[in-house]
Amino acid sequence: MPVQTISGLQMFNKFPRSWKEYLSHSLFVFRIFTIILIIIAIAKPQSSYDKHKVKTEGIDIVIALDISSTMLARDFSPDRLGAAKKVAINFIEGRKNDRIGFVVFSSESFTQCPITTDHTILINLINEVKSGMIEDGTAIGHGLATAVDRLRTSPGKSRVVILLTDGMNNAGFINPATAADIARQYNIRVYTIGVGTMGMAPYPVQTPFGMSYQNMEVQIDEPLLKQIAETTGGSYYRAVNNRTLKEIYEKIDQMEKAKIELTSYRHFTDKYLPFALLAGIFLFLEIMFRYTVFKYLP
Repeated sequence: MPVQTISGLQMFNKFPRSWKEYLSHSLFVFRIFTIILIIIAIAKPQSSYDKHKVKTEGIDIVIALDISSTMLARDFSPDRLGAAKKVAINFIEGRKNDRIGFVVFSSESFTQCPITTDHTILINLINEVKSGMIEDGTAIGHGLATAVDRLRTSPGKSRVVILLTDGMNNAGFINPATAADIARQYNIRVYTIGVGTMGMAPYPVQTPFGMSYQNMEVQIDEPLLKQIAETTGGSYYRAVNNRTLKEIYEKIDQMEKAKIELTSYRHFTDKYLPFALLAGIFLFLEIMFRYTVFKYLP
């Protein structure tokens, strides 16, 4: 049989390859890295916590609220307690950088929320407060002492208690004047608010047929509240309706502020930007080399 000759590529092996041919494979590598990085960026990686400290303007505040049964009197809308909670929440929402706590008192007192910058939790706890959580009575000394205790170790340069009540001190074993002296020793200013209209107001009274309202004389120990405020360098205010109560909180809102160091936590922080930038860099390198250095390669 005749021998047939078939062409092949063996002759090209005699020619050495240039460095450009070897490096041309980098274009494929650039493309792979670009795709991988784009996929990661689209997945939107995030860090779970991002803790940082910032210097900001603010003060440490504790709101001490009377929740005795008389706070259900209807000379405010819907009642004294409801109006006090609403105005307190509006006050908190306007002071985003302040550490604020919440104390309630009746015949005794307890801390509903320690001072915190997490105002969402604080507001939720305020909304949960209702009259009857503690045995009835008005322990102003106890309420003030508990609020002072929450602030005495606070690092804030400016510390304030806003104490709101509608009655006379008739419970507890801590004298309000003594609690005020302790507050003064710790440089804690106390702003006192007496809540109740002038004259008569409809108070809740338990009867054999259920709860009813009877007009009774409003009795607020204004001399005591003024003494507490004067002892600590604060001020006393009288709120006779919803409007004046709101105005009082607006006045307190204008208090001087001191610089504090605030530790802030962000639960999620996006981390996709570096991956997107790297993907752009690799894509740029591929295009640049393809149309410059390796432009004339087969």
